Amino acid sequence: MSKQNIVSSIGLDGFIAKNKLWNKEQKQAAKALIERLKNEDITYVRVTYCDQHGLTRGKMLPVKQFVSVLKNGLASTHAIFAMDSANNIFLPVFSEDGGFGNDEMGGAGDMIMVPDPATFRLLPWAEKTGWVLSDLYLKSGAVMPFSPRAILATQLKKLHAKGFELLIGLEVEFHVFKIDDPQLTMEASTQPAEPPSVSPLAHAYQYQCEQNLDEVTPLMELFHQNLQALGLPIRTLEDEWGPGQCEITMEPLPAMQAADAMVLMRSTLKQLARRHGYLVSFMCKPGLPNVYSSGWHLHQSLVDLKTGDNAFATTDQKQYLSEVGQHYVAGLIEHARACTAFSNPTINGYKRMNANALAPNRAVWSIDNKAACLRLANAGDRSVHIENRSGEPAANPYLFFTSQLAAGMEGIESKRDPGPPLSDPYAQTDKTALPASLMEGITALDKSELLRKEMGEPFVNYYLMLKRHEIHRFLSTVTDWEHKEYFERY
Repeated sequence: MSKQNIVSSIGLDGFIAKNKLWNKEQKQAAKALIERLKNEDITYVRVTYCDQHGLTRGKMLPVKQFVSVLKNGLASTHAIFAMDSANNIFLPVFSEDGGFGNDEMGGAGDMIMVPDPATFRLLPWAEKTGWVLSDLYLKSGAVMPFSPRAILATQLKKLHAKGFELLIGLEVEFHVFKIDDPQLTMEASTQPAEPPSVSPLAHAYQYQCEQNLDEVTPLMELFHQNLQALGLPIRTLEDEWGPGQCEITMEPLPAMQAADAMVLMRSTLKQLARRHGYLVSFMCKPGLPNVYSSGWHLHQSLVDLKTGDNAFATTDQKQYLSEVGQHYVAGLIEHARACTAFSNPTINGYKRMNANALAPNRAVWSIDNKAACLRLANAGDRSVHIENRSGEPAANPYLFFTSQLAAGMEGIESKRDPGPPLSDPYAQTDKTALPASLMEGITALDKSELLRKEMGEPFVNYYLMLKRHEIHRFLSTVTDWEHKEYFERY
């Protein structure tokens, strides 16, 4: 066989070019990346994507094979999208449509990972290893319909056509613990696995105390050095309230960059910590003594693409927010219950909201009051923006952002009125309550005509199946609370 007839075994021959999957900037970035790979001492590249749970999945390839991926893409089974948070398969993946309602996704076959060359990074902690984030496609070249990154991209395309960009500021709390026993035994390898035994980094409940900050500084410096090397715009690193609780904030970024940054940051912190004998958890409220719930405070505003100005800012001294901003806030309020299915996608996330530990419980807005679901920050300033304080750190950023954007833009299009900002959010018992459980959240999503329209019926129905399966597993498990409550007494 002649050399010219040998076709690469990676992906599908010429898949990216044949289906015109890259724009001009991506083509240029890919060309520059190939030159970089020739000139720099890089041995491996991790080709990753973000799954339905907000986790990164992918494969590691030698550089030579990765160059083929930049032409052909890389196969990965779409059966991964049939897995719940414990990797239990909840759909009949070997059926004709795989349980997805799409004939291209039957038989646990392959989808194609197409790297976005603009996301390429060198991993500072992994020797001679690159990392790239991918978009997902079916073999026909159609967008994989359940890809979170694709869903956000669709929403942003609509937004850009209207002359706006969504600007996002990330403010994320998480826990860091020392690993005392990693529980790396076959007996502990259940599904899900038994988690490690851990202890805190420092004593807690000294909010932003410098002494506590100094105790955690060696680890925070490690985090910062690596995040900075990845090009993430870190703004602050803080010691939070509870034992081992920390917070990282970033400078504002356009929405897609912010979502990619969130995915990369979570992966980075977890991998760095584990390599040094620690565990980072973005679980909202770990089942450990004396821990404090973690939140994800999502700062958002719209930027006028023509002028570069903040569309939420106003020169009217009688107003806190522009008319566009007020309508956007009203949309967030109107659709808050349905959007909570994406801001709080886990059963555990609602333990924070029910405990009311400085967490919002009503769909209201306020000026600089952190008890509100929607806090207006920097009122009267050019940087005025809205902060959604309801989210949990485990949320999928692409889906979280999409739901917020869909709700806010509907408010603008319908010219909704948010009413006056409220000074005492916890006193507003007549206002719409946020869901108290994931069950309530997905019920609200099920009824949402807006999110079905903007995120697509197939995706919303898929997401409802996924979450109902996880809820069923939870309701079928006997909890410690039940055992203590009923075992002896009855």
